Amino acid sequence: MKEKSTSGRRNFLKLSSLGAGLIGSLSSFDLIKKGSDIISEDKEDLHLKIAGYDFPRLQALTDKKVSINRCSYDIGKASIGDLNSLAFSGEQTFDVSELGLIPFMLAYSNDKFRDYSLLPIFPLRLFRHKSIFIRADGSIKKPEDLKGKKVGTAGYSSSSLTWIRGMLKDEYGIDPKDIEWVISKKDSSTEVSGKISKQEQVQPEGVTITYGTVGMDESDLLLSGEVDALFHAAEPKAFFKGDPNVVRLFPDSRKVEQDYYTKTGIFPIMHVVAVKTALLDENPWLAASIFDAYKEAKEINYIFMRKMGWAYSSLPWYGQELDETRKLMGDKYYSYGIEANKQVLKKICKYTYDQGLSEEKLSIKDLFHKSGRDLAE
Repeated sequence: MKEKSTSGRRNFLKLSSLGAGLIGSLSSFDLIKKGSDIISEDKEDLHLKIAGYDFPRLQALTDKKVSINRCSYDIGKASIGDLNSLAFSGEQTFDVSELGLIPFMLAYSNDKFRDYSLLPIFPLRLFRHKSIFIRADGSIKKPEDLKGKKVGTAGYSSSSLTWIRGMLKDEYGIDPKDIEWVISKKDSSTEVSGKISKQEQVQPEGVTITYGTVGMDESDLLLSGEVDALFHAAEPKAFFKGDPNVVRLFPDSRKVEQDYYTKTGIFPIMHVVAVKTALLDENPWLAASIFDAYKEAKEINYIFMRKMGWAYSSLPWYGQELDETRKLMGDKYYSYGIEANKQVLKKICKYTYDQGLSEEKLSIKDLFHKSGRDLAE
């Protein structure tokens, strides 16, 4: 287990390379600064190094508008694939890191990884019906048509793919064994997601998995006809560029996702916040301090969205969309805490085991540090 770091600003500045093993030396990593210097509090018990995306719901944290009780901190951003690799098999640079939920679960179950523990903070949640792409002129017109077809993807055991397969099984009766999976050697969205970690490449027994033509990314596989559909965490290159030959399986994915939520109450979790286990074990108060800071940052964003978000956003019906979301999902639609998300967490524990990804069926107790299990908004 890695030794905790409380050395502060001096050592953090040495991390600019973040290890030779990261794609592009983590060129996406940017320190959040004020003026020409990194902000640190004068009084603290711990100095934390934090990394993740700069989502609007975290902006008050990255801008240092919220504090972490009894801690000072430095914070930067990096892509999720790079953060996964750094935590599970790299230098473990950060004390607090955003990680992929499924990669963490597979590292915990299959690799007995215990260096980090989760807190019930979920920086990224996405419905995934929108993430299924097909050829406009192909034979797939409805979900059931996926049976017997070839589906391309960049990483079989990613969080997004695991949720998609689980949803298809529950809602449409499509088992992963009903599909021939084709893994692309290239991913057209690596500038967003970073490198694919080992935990996103687990290949379970009993499922047909092959590899696509070398040199072709997942968009190329679909356009060439090598696969019939794509499951993709982001928008594949061809769709993003507006190629009319690539469309979504669900044309009105918003309505389908809303109906899915109404029926199941599930808002899928993609990313989580992890903290070095040694830090949590040695400082029982730390979990609440971190949770409260992330919660406060989100609440600041909630208020901004309701008061001024409509003015700052380029979307003309931003305000109406926010109102409809709150009406459907409640005011705390982006909820943190285990109790508010118990159903979602139990479901993903089931999916990872049923799909043959995790060697054991994990429980909520397994995943979350004891000091954070009762934290709630």
